[in-house]
Amino acid sequence: MLKPLAGDSRVFPAGEDERTPIISFQVITDTHVTTDPEHLHNEHWMHALQDIAANADSSIGIMHVGDVTDRGLRAEYEEFVRIWDIYKAELPPIWLTYGNHDIFLSEWASQLSLYEKFTGMKGPYHDVWLQNYHFIFLGSEQGLKDFAYLSADQLSWLDHKLSERADAAKPKFVFLHQPLKDTVAGSLESQGWFGVTQDKELKEVLEKYPEAIMFSGHTHWELEAGLTAFDGKGETAVLFNCSSVAYLWTNEDEYKEGSQGLYVDVYKDKVIVRGRDFTASAWVASAAYEVSAGRGAESP
Repeated sequence: MLKPLAGDSRVFPAGEDERTPIISFQVITDTHVTTDPEHLHNEHWMHALQDIAANADSSIGIMHVGDVTDRGLRAEYEEFVRIWDIYKAELPPIWLTYGNHDIFLSEWASQLSLYEKFTGMKGPYHDVWLQNYHFIFLGSEQGLKDFAYLSADQLSWLDHKLSERADAAKPKFVFLHQPLKDTVAGSLESQGWFGVTQDKELKEVLEKYPEAIMFSGHTHWELEAGLTAFDGKGETAVLFNCSSVAYLWTNEDEYKEGSQGLYVDVYKDKVIVRGRDFTASAWVASAAYEVSAGRGAESP
């Protein structure tokens, strides 16, 4: 199960848990880097990296869930990499998937090639094992404006990857830019920011692996808005909204200046997920969760 930990002294501030995590990592999304070095989005990308460098010296990686750039332009990727290069010596490695903003403004194959060139990632979907934990990255195979299109081959690949080294008590981590419908913040039908063409098919795969934890972006919904976590109830994956580095969105359907992401600590029997305000270098008190190993979640 997953339970909210807001105000629980065991997780505030970082490091108060009685044990050292087996692994720790960060999840960020929607950096929307532009060609302008002084743009607020670019400054927020810098602030996020500064925060992680200062507070995550034991991290094994930064997981980026897409919309790396604002329009998928070469100059935007160059700016993204320029900022990364300033801080990379102080940071863990980064793994990425792409979002709709990275691929929909031009021909998909050429946009994929540009993304691969500047990020070092290969293909629309890929995976990596880090310290015996599985990290799986999904991506659209069509350049759709908002939605992700996942081929039957990709869904079959995901099913196979989730079955590798099967251990129902050990979490597996899945990353996709767009959220599943009626799950996390911003994805409710009334809000309109769900976005997987094969929504039903992806849910059917995840239902087989309740130990999976999936992270998505796309909505920009602030972590204070509620529904940061979706309860799998032991029947499907636990899902998390990762908010946005570039700017935030509210339940009132309004823009809000800010920059947020998630810090994740993995223990033998649980996973702790905590929201982080990168501009304030502070924890988001209402966004802290404990996921029992291999089981679903109870949202606040």
